[in-house]
Amino acid sequence: VQLQASGGGLVQAGDSLRLSCAASGRTFSQYDMAWFRQAPGKERDLVSSINWSAGSTNYADSVKGRFTISRDNTKNTVDLQMNSLKPEDTAVYYCAAKPRQLWGPTATRSTQYDYWGQGTLVTVSS
Repeated sequence: VQLQASGGGLVQAGDSLRLSCAASGRTFSQYDMAWFRQAPGKERDLVSSINWSAGSTNYADSVKGRFTISRDNTKNTVDLQMNSLKPEDTAVYYCAAKPRQLWGPTATRSTQYDYWGQGTLVTVSS
């Protein structure tokens, strides 16, 4: 599956931004999806994940209540709505995919994901 992320940009603290990831190549509903982010000098960390049916989601504590992940299996897209952005949200955001698992929580480690988009930069100024 090929992934193309978009929607990043420069915003001010408190603003909102919506990232989108378009998938192609395979049946989208066969994949669990996630957004990760990587700030300069830091590791790539999970922001949010969503299972193949959108029945299960997971969020990093730092974004709970501010970010919302969603997917549309008819359009082959997964979005990340980011509200109340903070300077510490500044990072390159990556969408990722892995073959779906039919039970259990969504995967949270970057090593569990097999396919990655190219990343989109989000910069939040104070």
